[in-house]
Amino acid sequence: MSNARLAIPSREHLAAYVAALERGWSPDNLRPEAAQDQLAAIAADADGFLGRLVDREARGGPVTLPDGSQVRRLPGYVLWIVDDELCGSIGLRWVPGSPELPPHVLGHIGYAVFPWKRRCGHATRALGLMLREARREGLEEVIITTDPDNVASQRVIEANGGRDPEAFVRGPQYGNTPALRYRVRTPSLETAGG
Repeated sequence: MSNARLAIPSREHLAAYVAALERGWSPDNLRPEAAQDQLAAIAADADGFLGRLVDREARGGPVTLPDGSQVRRLPGYVLWIVDDELCGSIGLRWVPGSPELPPHVLGHIGYAVFPWKRRCGHATRALGLMLREARREGLEEVIITTDPDNVASQRVIEANGGRDPEAFVRGPQYGNTPALRYRVRTPSLETAGG
């Protein structure tokens, strides 16, 4: 069982984050080039990069989709998954006052664990913790998507209450590729520990 926790991105773990990006890991499994974009942003202004990972007011610039198009940013934030050391990242985004998402946003939560830290339960634990954060943002249910052949990710989602995935085709911004969409209930604040 993982003892991972979620941490606000900080200088404490930035060197490990940079090392993971340099080893080829990407926090965006649909846009691997995001790793190079992030390395450039960190090199230009590390503190600014860290500050932009928590953007609850959607003040940051547009988001680049896999086809290169850009869309308006939603409120959200990225937290880092940490056990004894950095393991990966998990993000939450939402539309204020609505449980729905725009068509170009595939899900409320996305996560990526370093390949060398997988199979330790970190993604399952991190998703469980992020579901609590989603409830604190007023979301009673979230959408999480994954690839049809990503059995490990499906197990993570199902371990956190995801059931009956719906097959769909991602839009043209994502290359019209197949995916699975899960709807996952968030825990009530009482059962989530307040």
